Amino acid sequence: METKKLTFTALFMAIGVLSAHLVYISVGVSKCFPVHHAINVLLAVLVGTRYSTGAAFGVATLRNILGTGSLLAFPGSVIGAALSGYLYSRTHSIWGALAGEIFGTGVIGGLLAYPVAKYFLGSGAGALFFVVPFLISTAGGSLLAYVLYRTPVVAFLQERLGQRDQ
Repeated sequence: METKKLTFTALFMAIGVLSAHLVYISVGVSKCFPVHHAINVLLAVLVGTRYSTGAAFGVATLRNILGTGSLLAFPGSVIGAALSGYLYSRTHSIWGALAGEIFGTGVIGGLLAYPVAKYFLGSGAGALFFVVPFLISTAGGSLLAYVLYRTPVVAFLQERLGQRDQ
């Protein structure tokens, strides 16, 4: 089972890194990436908190190495993935995962982006400057995750992971 979880996590990470060239919104020093947020939610639901958080960190790292992301990907995506997985594990509801992603990325991650931007990127933007774009990005990604969650594709993946009766 662990091999399946790692395989699905790696697959979603590849999608996250490759799609970074196609779908993002630039706002100052921040690159908002809705697909990354959708991946956070879907992995939280499919494989759990550890995997979704690890994937968020991995995608953020690879995007930075490849020049398609910024250091601001870390506070937003990792906290959103962790809170999404945690709330899903407590509620067993897609709504818990979505709330965790939106609050973790949009509010907590947005506020934590301020010191990252100030001390590492030299940006003088205020903390609320990051909350709004992070909220927009994570809301869009969470909506995408919800739509995908309702499709047969996610049901198929859950069957492969042994989460539904076959």
